[in-house]
Amino acid sequence: MATKPTHSNTVARNRKARFNYEIEETLEAGLVLQGSEVKSLREGRANIAEAYASEDGGELWLVNAYIPEYNAANQFNHETHRPRKLLLKAREIDKLIGASNKDGMTIVPLDIHFNNRGIAKCTVGIARGKKQYDKRETQKRRDWNRQKQRLLRDKG
Repeated sequence: MATKPTHSNTVARNRKARFNYEIEETLEAGLVLQGSEVKSLREGRANIAEAYASEDGGELWLVNAYIPEYNAANQFNHETHRPRKLLLKAREIDKLIGASNKDGMTIVPLDIHFNNRGIAKCTVGIARGKKQYDKRETQKRRDWNRQKQRLLRDKG
């Protein structure tokens, strides 16, 4: 039986994605990066809080992800907010594009990490936006679980 991989080498995480969206399915995609982008990612200074994935010409692109310039690269640096191509199988791309064309569905990057071989990967999710009352319900559940853990810990 295969075990679920742990992403201990997480570079950037979209923490608000699971609060603002209901994630239905996740996929792991490769990223097309330049050399200075990889070095900057290894420093752990990326931000994907405002990023999203969009379709262009049958390909998926990670748009508005911020990877800062790598200081030691000098003249060979990259553009910080450039669109980056997501590498997926054709079947997976068709599935994501079909799901995003449905009403209220979008493709959201959840995290960027390095796998066991040192290759940068992006976990994307097919998501549906939550309504305000769903967000309040999530907050209530989270607060209750936190309070319950405190009570159990104190009673010991």
